[in-house]
Amino acid sequence: MEIQSRIIKNIPVFKLGDSLKEVIKFFKNTTYSHVAVTDEGQFIGLLSENDLETFEGAKKIEDHRYSLESFFVTIETSWLDVLESFARNEANLVPVMDVEGKILGYYNLTDVVTVFIDTPFFTEPGGVLVIAKGIKDYSFSEIAQIVESNNSKLLGGFVTDMKNDVVQVTIKIGATEINDIIQTFRRYNYTILFGNTDDQFLENLKQRSDYLDKYLNV
Repeated sequence: MEIQSRIIKNIPVFKLGDSLKEVIKFFKNTTYSHVAVTDEGQFIGLLSENDLETFEGAKKIEDHRYSLESFFVTIETSWLDVLESFARNEANLVPVMDVEGKILGYYNLTDVVTVFIDTPFFTEPGGVLVIAKGIKDYSFSEIAQIVESNNSKLLGGFVTDMKNDVVQVTIKIGATEINDIIQTFRRYNYTILFGNTDDQFLENLKQRSDYLDKYLNV
């Protein structure tokens, strides 16, 4: 899934010698969590909005160099790894780097999540299953084989929980009649945690699932 077109280039990148007064103004006028800092054109880290109360307008960014956070993605980073970067760093803005360590722009959390929601997983009609099995026993190839052996198509799937050696997987199937598929999963010793073909379930999944809420509520 291509997200490079979502790179934002009109958000500022500050220099190490810039005044913190401009950074304070930036955070107060936006809802962004971070902003990038460079030194001689090279990325060196990010200032966090969480540190705003410690910023003194009369000082320079270099006076807070010790508190710079260090995370970024590259132009080749996949959309899923970009989402992981947002979540891991509790950020809603992530800088995008080229191979020479220069900043091309930023990814905005909302833009990337919108790309995810626009995938066939959410937009195509079908059924949704939440299944569980031991971490050592499940495989996506087996899940796809089970779905396809029932003359249906697997539109997508992702791990939604993993604990106590059990993995939980949410899958979207390109069929509205999924009872035979459910029975096949049971024969393969998968536990069915949820099975629903109601469009309202997809709407709830978009708006309320823990997976997306973790990103959207940063």
